[in-house]
Amino acid sequence: MPLVVFCGLPYSGKSRRAEELRGALAAEGRAVYVVDDALVLGTEDATVYADSAREKALRGALRAAVERRLSRHDVVILDSLNYIKGFRYELYCLARAARTPLCLVYCVRPGGLSGGPRVADAVDHRGLNLSVSWRPRTEERGRPLAVGTPVLREPQAVDSVASGRTQAVVPKELEPEETGVPDLPAPVTSEFDTCEKRMVSTFYSPELMEALTLRFEAPDSRNRWDRPLFTLVGLEEPLPLAEIRAALFENQAPPPHQSTQSQPLASGSFLHQLDQVTSQVLAGLMEAQKRAVPGDLLKLPGTTEHLQFTRPLTMAELSRLRRQFISYTKMHPNNENLPQLANMFLQYLSQSLH
Repeated sequence: MPLVVFCGLPYSGKSRRAEELRGALAAEGRAVYVVDDALVLGTEDATVYADSAREKALRGALRAAVERRLSRHDVVILDSLNYIKGFRYELYCLARAARTPLCLVYCVRPGGLSGGPRVADAVDHRGLNLSVSWRPRTEERGRPLAVGTPVLREPQAVDSVASGRTQAVVPKELEPEETGVPDLPAPVTSEFDTCEKRMVSTFYSPELMEALTLRFEAPDSRNRWDRPLFTLVGLEEPLPLAEIRAALFENQAPPPHQSTQSQPLASGSFLHQLDQVTSQVLAGLMEAQKRAVPGDLLKLPGTTEHLQFTRPLTMAELSRLRRQFISYTKMHPNNENLPQLANMFLQYLSQSLH
C-alpha cells in the first residue's frame, strides 16, 4: 500500500494533518501506520535538529521504520520535517522498490510559501500596517517602526536548570505595546497561530528555527520524487482527501530500475547450450553459403526462419557477431528462451549484416 510523506517546518500543522488523514483512511477500513520522530526517539526532542550527527541517525531510524512497515497491504504515513530533498529521494526509492505509490504533502504556514516559517507578517487593519512578531524588538528589519504602529510582542521561553533537569517557563499572554496612538484594538490572532503557540512554541528556539529555515529545501513537483505534490497553507484549507486517495490508490507505482531487479533464474547449462546452439548455426551458415548465390534464402539447422544471403561471410566476422550475441544474452538469461535461441541468433545476424 502507498507511502504518504509529510514535509514542512515546525509549526506548519503536519501532525494535525497527518492525524486527519489517518482518521479518514482508517474510517475506510484501511490499515494505517504513522511514523514520526516521537515513535523513533521515544519522545519528541527538537534539539536533535541542532546536532548533525543525531539528526543523521534520526533520518536513518525513520527510513528503517518506514521500510519495515512499507508493504502492499498497509498505508504508511511519515510525519517529520523531511526538509532534505536527498532524504525524500531515498523514500521515493523505498516506495519504488516496494512497488507501491507515494505522494508528498507539503504543509506551509500562512505567508510562508517561500519555504520558511512566518517570522513577521503584515496585517491590514483600518489602513494601518501592524507588525506581528514573535520576538520582542523595537525595529523591523533594521528600520525603526513608524509612529502609531502597535507591536504584538511575545516573551521568549526561558529555560532554567534545576536539579539537573531543564524546566521550561511558560510565557505570559501577549500584550500589545503602543508606540504612539492609544486605544487601537489589538490585531486578531488567527486560529493557526494560537494553536501553534499552545502546542510546541517552547520546543524550538529562535536560533534553531532560523537554522532550519535556511537548511530547508522546498519540494518541487518537477522532481519525480516530489510528485504528486499537495501543498496545504495553514489549517483553514481543507485536506484534499479525494485527490490524495486518487494519487495513492489509482496511480501506478513508480517503475523499478532494471539494475535493482533480480535476474531471472537460469539453469546451470544455459551458457553451455547457448554456446552449442550458436556454434551449430555458424557451422551450418559456412556450409550453406558455399552453394548459395546472392538473393537465396538459407535454411540453417535448428531454425524455423530463413536468412537471406547477400555476400560471402568470413568466419572472423561471424565469430565477432557471435561473441556480441552471447554477451548480450548472458545479461538476460531465461530458460524460456532456450528453444528460441537459434532463431534469436539468426535474427541478430540478419539485422547486423543488412
